[in-house]
Amino acid sequence: MNQTQVQKLLRQFKRGSIPAAEVLARLQGTETEDIHFAQIDHGRIRRQGFPEVVLCEGKTPAQTAAIAERIAHKGSLLLATRAGRDHYRAVKRKVRDARYNAVARTITANEQLVRRRGRGTILIVSTGTSDLPVAEEAFETAQVMGNLVEQLHDVGVAGIHRLLAATPRLRKASVIIVVAGMEGALPSVVGGLVDVPVIAVPTSIGYGASFQGVSALLGMLNSCAPGVVVVNIDNGFGAGFAASRINRRRSGA
Repeated sequence: MNQTQVQKLLRQFKRGSIPAAEVLARLQGTETEDIHFAQIDHGRIRRQGFPEVVLCEGKTPAQTAAIAERIAHKGSLLLATRAGRDHYRAVKRKVRDARYNAVARTITANEQLVRRRGRGTILIVSTGTSDLPVAEEAFETAQVMGNLVEQLHDVGVAGIHRLLAATPRLRKASVIIVVAGMEGALPSVVGGLVDVPVIAVPTSIGYGASFQGVSALLGMLNSCAPGVVVVNIDNGFGAGFAASRINRRRSGA
């Protein structure tokens, strides 16, 4: 709940149009909206600093649109992940300023509410073009959460000279997200070059023995480079969210 919403709530209470218990519930971040098939947590922005994020995977376009409409019309930033074009078209009919990133499969809206939080830069590093969807999901997440975000693509260990040439960019970043499939070696290399947190994201890209990302996941969990932490397979959203929190704290914002 932002300042404008709080002022509106207090005016409603002063007029006697809402009871004190409801005012307290909203201010404590416990406001939940029941739309039959979903309980929308409007208080999450107050508790966690960012509104509830919609996972479109497994939801129908109509369900996604109904949830997105309530979040956006409450005056909150909207971020939806794993969205197909059908999800986007349904949301667009309800939320006019909705934007779709087809590579990241994300839907965003109310982006005029984004405020820069943190002075540092989050750098997203990925091994190859096949990993772009996961890298883009991390990018959209970190950006809508108010960070300055840069990307460095196609610098996998098979051509390590490309990564080493970008060492100055690596060392200027506040937090680094490394997205890699196959054997998942890149985060260890990056972790050995920098003194900032490195968030490793294994992807499901690779041939049979990659086991849809399990090999990369295990390789990253066994990294010999200190300061490397790992999120789940293909979880660009989780990496972007975590990096945003780290960047905010590191910069003192």
